[in-house]
This record gives sequence, structure tokens and C-alpha cells, in this order.
Amino acid sequence: MRSLLFVPADSEKKLAKGLGSGADALIIDLEDSVALANKEAARRMAAEFITSAKGGPALYVRVNDLASGLTDDDLAAVIGAGPAGIMLPKSNSGEDVARLAVRLRVHEAEAGIADGTTRIIPIVTETPAGVLAAGSYAGTSSRLAGLTWGAEDLSAEIGAASTRDEDGRYTDVFRFARVSTILAACAAEVAPIDTVFPNFRDEAAFLRDTREGARDGFTGRMAIHPAQVPVINEVFTPSVEATAEARAVVEAFAAAGNPGVVAIDGKMYDRPHLKRAERLLARAKAAGDR
Repeated sequence: MRSLLFVPADSEKKLAKGLGSGADALIIDLEDSVALANKEAARRMAAEFITSAKGGPALYVRVNDLASGLTDDDLAAVIGAGPAGIMLPKSNSGEDVARLAVRLRVHEAEAGIADGTTRIIPIVTETPAGVLAAGSYAGTSSRLAGLTWGAEDLSAEIGAASTRDEDGRYTDVFRFARVSTILAACAAEVAPIDTVFPNFRDEAAFLRDTREGARDGFTGRMAIHPAQVPVINEVFTPSVEATAEARAVVEAFAAAGNPGVVAIDGKMYDRPHLKRAERLLARAKAAGDR
């Protein structure tokens, strides 16, 4: 998944608009964008939307966090509709993913859904404990589809005045959270997904920030506005040139009997280059299949 667009579960207009946004996935939000008084209506609307919107983008539901007391009601309302996955906010460690996986197994069984169908993407840096435990997700659950991060909730938790400096760059605390997410996702062998960019009107800054994320290893990004989706899709779709180069590397290793190193046009390529090329081709194939 390159682009994951948040849509409030209690807005029929925004849900419908999300379907035409071109996003690879919609994150139907039951958490921050829905007032407490509207949670029950939002759950019902989310389930109805998931049931009626099959065949389009992957549909994930961001439930309320495990400490809220609302998670079980969220799951009971939506799992029977068959969402592709659940986004878990304020995840403090891999143990939270394991706890959610147990609950999903029960709800899937009650709904007659095959065990393990519903995937999980936790937001792993919204609490200080979560940042420090980012490396704990490897091996927690076969449901794990990716890891993503958040800066705004973390800033509130630690009392930071801002997440970025005067040049628009993340300050050290949030750079640490961002890097921890990339490394943790790669250690768990799942997709590293970049966080949202709240100022959707600053298109130049958003493009720069998204390109930097792709450069550093993220393979997709969350969006808060449909206008951000085409930029994300373009940045995280490997270019024709990059794909051709990666294919040449893979073919050269295969032709040489998969040695430790090969030479292509006077340049040496070793096994890490091969691994990077294989990953890029997998991403290009996934983008082409959409």
C-alpha cells in the first residue's frame, strides 16, 4: 500500500469521496475524528460502508486504543463486515498487537470469517513507551501488515511545543520516533508507513517531506486529504528507470549463478544491492497490479 487515506466514519460524504480518491487503502476512523457522542452511529456507518464498498481500495478501520474501553465495541460492530484490517492507535508494544490479535480471532470466529483474515497496522510512537518499545513487534503476529507512526499525539504526551523546527524539519525527539519506525518495521519484515502531513495546503513542503520519506525507506504514507493521494502514489511508485535498473541487477545475478557479487557496466553490485532490487521490483509489481 502506497497511500492510506483517513476518512471519518461518521461522514457519508467523506466516505464516498474517499472511494474516488485513488488511495490504495482507506482508514475508516472511529477514533480522533469522531466525537464520543457519535461513536455508536459511526460504528454502524462504518460497517455499512465496508459491506457496500467491496472491490475498491483496501478498507482498514482505526479503532479506539486499548486503554479507552471502546475497542471491543468497535470490533464487535465492524469485523462482521469484513474489513481488510484494523489500525491500532497508541500501541505501546508488540504485546498490544498480540492482545488485539486474540480479540480479532474471537470476532472472526463469531462472524464466520477465516482465522487470521483481518490484518493489523499499529501506530507505534504515539506514547513515550511506544517509541521505546518500537523494536518489540517482530514475531508478534502473522496479522501484522505494517508499522506507522504519529507525531502529534506524542508531542502532547511529552509536552513538546512543536514537532518541527523553524525550517520545517522534525526536531530530534520526532526524528528518533520516525527512524525507530522504519527500523522496527524492517526488523519485523513489514511495510514502514510514513505519518500524516497535517498542513495539506503547503503542497511544496508536503512533496519534499514525502520524497524524503521514500528516500529513507518508507514504502507508503498516510494522508488526511484526498489531494495528497496522487502525490503519495507518484512518489512511492518506482520510476521506469529505477525499475529497469533493479531488473538488470536481478537478471545479472541470476545469469551468473547467484554469486556474491556481479559487475554491470563496470560497476560492482553485491548481495545488499540484489536485496534492494528485489524489494523495488516487488513494489513496482504491486503498484502495477492496482
